[in-house]
Amino acid sequence: MTHPCLTCGACCASFRVDFAMPELEGCGGRVPAGLADPITDQLCRMRGTDHRTPRCAALTGKIGEKAACGIYEWRPSPCREFAAGSEACERARMRHGLLPYPSLR
Repeated sequence: MTHPCLTCGACCASFRVDFAMPELEGCGGRVPAGLADPITDQLCRMRGTDHRTPRCAALTGKIGEKAACGIYEWRPSPCREFAAGSEACERARMRHGLLPYPSLR
């Protein structure tokens, strides 16, 4: 069974993703620097997530059909901490006209 997140991608096209500068490559982390913009001396943001209709620059595929993170192994902490099936997940899915998160049985 395919994990529901691999056909979703709604979270990657719904929320601003801010994270600490040390998570960037070149600062000790693994997030590709070319996919983030500095916000302050301590904070950066994934490109595309601050747009009126957000879409993370690392998101590949089509939301609701086949979606994936192009930097999954190197994604920032807010993405690692995001819980599939959470209230925020459900809001993102609704925003994109998707049904509630399916249970994995």
